[in-house]
Amino acid sequence: MKNFLIGLIVGILVSGLTLLIIGFAIVKLAGSFGDKPVTVADGSTLILKLEGGLPEKTPAEIPLPMFEAQTPMTVHEMWETFRRAAADPKVKGIIFEPRGAGIGWAKMQEVRDDILQFKKSGKPIIAYLREPGAREYYLASATDRIIISPEDSLDLKGMRVEGIFIKNTLDKLGIKADVIHAGKYKDAGDLLTQTSMSPETKEVLDQILDQYYGNLIDAIAQGRKKQSDAVRALIDNGPFMAKDALANGLVDAFGYEEQAGDDMKNRLKQSELKKISGKAYLKSAVAPGGVTKRIALIVGDGAISRGRSGSSDDQGITASSFIKLLKQVEDDSSIKGVILRVDSPGGEVTASDEILHAERNLSRKKPMVISMSDLAASGGYYMAITGDPIIAYPNTLTGSIGVIYARMSLHGLYDKIGVNKQLLTRGRYADLDSDYSPLNDDQRRKLAGQIDAFYRSFVGKVAEGRKKTFEQIEPLAQGRVWLGAQAKLNGLVDELGGFDRAVELIRKKANIAASDKITLVPYPAKRSVFDQIFNRSDESAAIELKIEKALDDLPVSALSRGGFLKLMPYSISVK
Repeated sequence: MKNFLIGLIVGILVSGLTLLIIGFAIVKLAGSFGDKPVTVADGSTLILKLEGGLPEKTPAEIPLPMFEAQTPMTVHEMWETFRRAAADPKVKGIIFEPRGAGIGWAKMQEVRDDILQFKKSGKPIIAYLREPGAREYYLASATDRIIISPEDSLDLKGMRVEGIFIKNTLDKLGIKADVIHAGKYKDAGDLLTQTSMSPETKEVLDQILDQYYGNLIDAIAQGRKKQSDAVRALIDNGPFMAKDALANGLVDAFGYEEQAGDDMKNRLKQSELKKISGKAYLKSAVAPGGVTKRIALIVGDGAISRGRSGSSDDQGITASSFIKLLKQVEDDSSIKGVILRVDSPGGEVTASDEILHAERNLSRKKPMVISMSDLAASGGYYMAITGDPIIAYPNTLTGSIGVIYARMSLHGLYDKIGVNKQLLTRGRYADLDSDYSPLNDDQRRKLAGQIDAFYRSFVGKVAEGRKKTFEQIEPLAQGRVWLGAQAKLNGLVDELGGFDRAVELIRKKANIAASDKITLVPYPAKRSVFDQIFNRSDESAAIELKIEKALDDLPVSALSRGGFLKLMPYSISVK
């Protein structure tokens, strides 16, 4: 029996090792094929899909065809695809297929602007819609022609913001949240301590909703050649069955995917449509010519934290790994300039400050511009105040210059489950961060003083970065969230735009001639399948990240650990 068990164990180990070796060989072989440049046929039509998210960072890829097709493009890759296709004589048109777009309204502006820029090439672009909502239609309205299935519907009915508050839930569980904040708009803790929106929250969210809705109406009016009032009246009668969308001039024709192909084929006067996917096109060889200058595209995506030992970039922006990335770019002599792309609601105070310090060191060595994505708020905005030019989309959520302290008291929950704690302390504030009792007045005063100091430092750093006085910045702070267009008027950002403007500015700062080609080099770089499989040292953080995604990216991990936070007041998802 003993020999049998030993043999069984050895057999399992040998089989596992063999499978691992075979797996390595398969992936390596697949990778060698995947790295081969794709040939683009003359007269090609690009089939460009946008499904689900449009991440800033390149997701980990499994280099096998069945998995590669499921990996979403990044914002940069989408921009690069439109830009190259417009200039590529082999590409004659695009069939654009947005479906289930799970992106914010700033990224939406980037993609819509990419479509409008592509149209300047004179090449046709047709949208084929499946189960479209406001996001998909907003993008499609920029194209030349919109096709929808006759049995489909257009879910275009306006916008809403939903606030979630869990104070009553915490009360039932016997949990009390202590939240102290600097800035009357810094109400991130309202989720935990209130049952409805404060007047300040409602004021800001109403302004955001007004701008987003106005932008949607203007975009549809422009794309469909209608008056804004007519579009507003139409939306009040939505959603629409496909036949009603056609009757009201919101779409151009009924059809399926093959009809969209036939339409493009007729426009191009081709007997056969030569299709190439967006992912394949990205792998096609770029025609040589001119000098190529390397520009680093550093992406800070997610909540900011100090990080844990062995934590990976998938867990947001961890100070230790992000600073290493900045240092890597700083030491690379081939990098001629830096575009720092920020998409973050903020996070921990100390981590944000460490990152800003490293960014300013990099800025002294290399030309830099800051490009904001869907949001660069609180600690995310703090990352942007290097003193370099800041570019935001009109719909970027930014500002939120303020600080909060969050702490949970679990005494009531412990009573419910029969747990008793006994504290022995030495020192006046030794139990300041204990989870067994709520804050008393003295403790609150102590923390309020520290929060005020952090807040004044935050405002001071912004004033320094924006080359203004403390007195000029403080009225714009108070934890208030601004949209990019408002931030531009208030001097919190320099320009409105996306990748195109960021590239123009970095060319100018780095003295790169217009005749020189540039290559945007993403940091962090693509990760292999082996990183994805073996880099699993922090399962709890991965679980926290999934919970955050389920709660519309609310940084649960930062709130649960408590402490001082430069954190956006709420997670905004306009639907």
